[in-house]
Amino acid sequence: MSKPAPNVTLHVVQHLRPGGIEVLALEILRNSPRGEEVHVASLEGNARTAAAAWPRLQPHLPRLHFLGKRPGVRPGVVRDLRALIARIGATAVHTHHIGPLIYGGCAARLAGVEALAHTEHDVWHLRRPKDRTLSGLAFDLFRPLLLTPARQMADTLHRIWPRLDVRVVHSGIDTTRFTPGDKVASRQAVGLPRTAILIGTAGRLEQEKNHRLLLSALAKLPSTVHLAVAGSGSQAEALAAETKRLGLANRVHWLGHVEDMPRFYRALDVFCLPSSAEGLPVAALEAQACGIPAVVTDVGGTMEALCPVTGRLVPPGNVEAFAAALHDQALRVRPSSPRPHVVERWDIRKMASAYASIAHDMPNAA
Repeated sequence: MSKPAPNVTLHVVQHLRPGGIEVLALEILRNSPRGEEVHVASLEGNARTAAAAWPRLQPHLPRLHFLGKRPGVRPGVVRDLRALIARIGATAVHTHHIGPLIYGGCAARLAGVEALAHTEHDVWHLRRPKDRTLSGLAFDLFRPLLLTPARQMADTLHRIWPRLDVRVVHSGIDTTRFTPGDKVASRQAVGLPRTAILIGTAGRLEQEKNHRLLLSALAKLPSTVHLAVAGSGSQAEALAAETKRLGLANRVHWLGHVEDMPRFYRALDVFCLPSSAEGLPVAALEAQACGIPAVVTDVGGTMEALCPVTGRLVPPGNVEAFAAALHDQALRVRPSSPRPHVVERWDIRKMASAYASIAHDMPNAA
């Protein structure tokens, strides 16, 4: 007796470089439920370069597909995506952000795949009229099932487009990988000071992440407080110069891309996100799953990700409030851990199962 054909979902992302959405797509592939086959298509890049830069991709390369898109509008990408959909027998297409929706939506409709879902991972970019207009046109043209990882983001989309049906599916992390561990051993492995009070942050070094505010806040804290930063981006040189200007060069540790993120989080006393714009911050979930309390600015879906017992939420752009919250968290004796908050609501297996159920419920799904 032959096995039933699997449900095949193709997730379409802009690229496969280390980042929140990209990690999420990889985890969905890795944790797909039995009977579900998940593939990920990256509009940009190629397999060899991507795997060399991000070794975690290597075991999954048979289900990762790179279309090599160059900058600008490339209609040929639609043709290639349509061929990929046919080759893998995709029964549903799931896109992430506006570029993948435009290319993936065109390809899905041309391939006759009606089961199309789209996740908006942040809404701050919709402040820009061009982005808001383009997104509205894409929603009208392709009519995807629209998903967001946080209620606040769904409410924002409803305010802009009241006619839209938006579902909330919480993002997830692998809570079996992100677990508490030995702080001293982790600091030694990462090369961080053993005796300092250590605040950490992780993410792209871009303007919306507002690392300048974090540096200004650090300057207000005692010299025993150090900062560890995991990530890279276009602001790296400017931030390094600002660090020197503030006299913080010996207290800030720029680590660049960190492959072993659980070990990074375990080395910390406090995790923080000073962002002026966010979606649903996966890094905050990862840190809290490792038992590290967090301080985050009240933007996007950060409030939903933050443990209400151990975490601190502060207004965006307020250096004094951010410094005070960091100081309080660094010195506080904590009888409880933020980990149960993450395990209960934000496990990747729950998200993968929810996505699979949605794929089944959509029209034309197998």
